[in-house]
Amino acid sequence: MTPSVTASILVVDDEQSVQRLVKRTLERGGYTAVATASSAKEARVLLGEAEYQLLVTDIQMPEESGLRLLERMQVERPDLATIMVTGTDDADLVNAALDLGAYGYVVKPFKQSELLINVNNALRRRALERENRQHRLHLEDKVRERTTELWGAIQTVERSQQMVSASRSETISRLAIAAECRDEETGSHVIRMSRYCHLLARAAGLPSQQTQMMLEASQLHDIGKIGIPDGVLLKVKAFTPEDRAVMQEHAELGYGILAGSESELLRLAATIARTHHEWFDGTGYPVGLKGTDIPVEGRIAAIADVFDALTTHRVYRRAYPIGVAVEMMKEESGTHFDPELLDLFWCVLPEVLSAKEAHERVGALAPAI
Repeated sequence: MTPSVTASILVVDDEQSVQRLVKRTLERGGYTAVATASSAKEARVLLGEAEYQLLVTDIQMPEESGLRLLERMQVERPDLATIMVTGTDDADLVNAALDLGAYGYVVKPFKQSELLINVNNALRRRALERENRQHRLHLEDKVRERTTELWGAIQTVERSQQMVSASRSETISRLAIAAECRDEETGSHVIRMSRYCHLLARAAGLPSQQTQMMLEASQLHDIGKIGIPDGVLLKVKAFTPEDRAVMQEHAELGYGILAGSESELLRLAATIARTHHEWFDGTGYPVGLKGTDIPVEGRIAAIADVFDALTTHRVYRRAYPIGVAVEMMKEESGTHFDPELLDLFWCVLPEVLSAKEAHERVGALAPAI
């Protein structure tokens, strides 16, 4: 394939004959913007004066080696692709160069085709990495754009000294419902799930202030879903491994939205958002925490979240009967769920079912957004 004639390449070698050979080879291969330098010091000057896409440098040079130059460029010019050229076919040297970030490695004397292939591959890899980086930045911008209003509302709530507790709770419910409405017909899930969290937290003996915060903070457990593409979030068919990996990002996205607040409530919400999919045996995500390394709020939310998911209708299946859901969850005691907390959940199951039935009788309790 024809190489990009617009790529600017800097060739660094203390031997003039090698400089000329490499430059001539590249120009014959279609690269017209090729500059040369005789030392690492001269190369740094040129790199500071102009934009280069590729650095082709000898490893063994007086004063400063090509490896040292590569190491410095990884910090100063991380967008610069580098190919190392050396007269020594040394595996340790190769590994050292690749570990430092070199894109390729050519041993002198080399065939012209070998050099051109390495250059072509390095530029292609650089272009792909830039494209991927731009894509990630675009997605991050989209997430920030979609969460700006949300974050502003939360900050307004927390900074207002005149905001009473009831008003704060209503605001959090509205924000949680806004996220849930993308993949559910109503925000009922967050209301029910938060009630179950409150009941289980109380049964577990958590202080009353903490149980009240659980009631509010747990409503934001899936807030990260606002950063998940609709093509995945709203998919009715079974997830592919790629879909599942994207969906699992909502835990870290939610944590990123909520973390860093001065509000104790939002810090708790951030913890729940990040840990409600951790499994007691360490096989959950996003971190793979195990046992009591998972915050108790995350372990409580995991139980409440799954119970509500199993016992309510979804677009891809009908709700499981309560007895079936209970048996399914019992089978995952000690693997998915904290066994002690799960036993406590069965103790408060009558209250859980009463809360569920009351909510279904009155319909969605939260106002429409």
